[in-house]
Amino acid sequence: MLIKMQVNTQDKGELQVNIVDSENAPIKDARVIIRKPRILPEQPINSGDMIEELNTDISGQTQVVDLDAPPLEYSLNENNEEMPYANYDVEIDAPGYEVENVENVEILPRSLAIQNVKLRKTQEENINIPPHTLYYEYPPKIPEDEIKDVGEPGEIVLSRVVIPEYVVVHDGVPSSNAKDYYVTYKDYIKNVASSEIYATWPEATLEANILAIMSFTLNRVYTEWYRNKGKDFTITSSTAYDQKWINGRNIFESISRVVDNIFDQYLSLPDVRQPILTQYCDGKRVKCPNWLSQWGSCNLGEQGYSTLEIIRNYYGDEMYINTAEQISGIPASWPGYDLTIGASGQKVRQLQEQLDTIAQVYTAIPRLVADGVYGENTQASVRAFQKIFDLPQTGITDFATWYKISQIYVGITRIAEGIPRG
Repeated sequence: MLIKMQVNTQDKGELQVNIVDSENAPIKDARVIIRKPRILPEQPINSGDMIEELNTDISGQTQVVDLDAPPLEYSLNENNEEMPYANYDVEIDAPGYEVENVENVEILPRSLAIQNVKLRKTQEENINIPPHTLYYEYPPKIPEDEIKDVGEPGEIVLSRVVIPEYVVVHDGVPSSNAKDYYVTYKDYIKNVASSEIYATWPEATLEANILAIMSFTLNRVYTEWYRNKGKDFTITSSTAYDQKWINGRNIFESISRVVDNIFDQYLSLPDVRQPILTQYCDGKRVKCPNWLSQWGSCNLGEQGYSTLEIIRNYYGDEMYINTAEQISGIPASWPGYDLTIGASGQKVRQLQEQLDTIAQVYTAIPRLVADGVYGENTQASVRAFQKIFDLPQTGITDFATWYKISQIYVGITRIAEGIPRG
């Protein structure tokens, strides 16, 4: 599916490509070529003009490059008909691995796009990112009850709200024979948000939309909605039934940062145990009274509405933000406060042990001795980790940093036994 951009580029966006192998280890000195997209479908892949040629560093990352993008106002104005992002093709080549091509990477103005790529020894399908849901026509959501009528916990629903380590995404409508993908929960949310809303929107708007996406997802998890229907997946990639997830697509730094900070939250109503199935629509091509309007939420954010004000504007004054009781797949939970210079104890020791394990793979991170004392060496290792994984480089282990370290540690050490790794 190819759509040609027909606008004069008047702004700049940024792109960074991060490359790992099938064991989640960074690949150094991979060659990354950025091209303009091919004009016609019948033309060969990589036939577009080359713009940049880069190599990855010891952390498997390219430098951040500036690329032409449409004017910022295109992605802030619901009446704009021009494509508000630019497309680029990316080719990745490393000795011993098959060449990987990613077509139509989306570049929004004044936003950092992050393209994560996993190289393999055997040939895989190339990635072709379809158009964004706000620019292209996708099937509208089929309305459902926002609170599901379910049986007793332990029969067909979970006993409490848990943030899952993985969700299984069925890449098609529920009845199709489409492929299923195992995706970490945070990566799933970042992917959907990058596919459904624009990263250029106000932060309160991003938060409100991401909370709706997370609450919808957790309702599917909590009620075991599809498993109760005899399916082996958690959720689909169909906009008619669930939310748009796109295998291999790029995400955006501003969206990633919000998800890292609030991924344990969801939307609740009084005396309702399950996360609310918070449905939404674009508010332009599709109207949806009593659901969140994506474009409408952008306008409210521009007017200075807070996250909760935006949510209640659409879902009612009783809706509130709740926190999950448990986060799956982590070696140890966040202590509940930031760890910084002078902190000590078992939580610091756990942090140091995980960071030192990660540093054996990501060698730009200084190695640590797990002495349980948060000194300058620990601060330096945390800051190096934050730089690699697109977190604010404070050297302080806050909520987002703690759980990102846990996620990378689990991915490297394969603690989660029996989980397929795509």
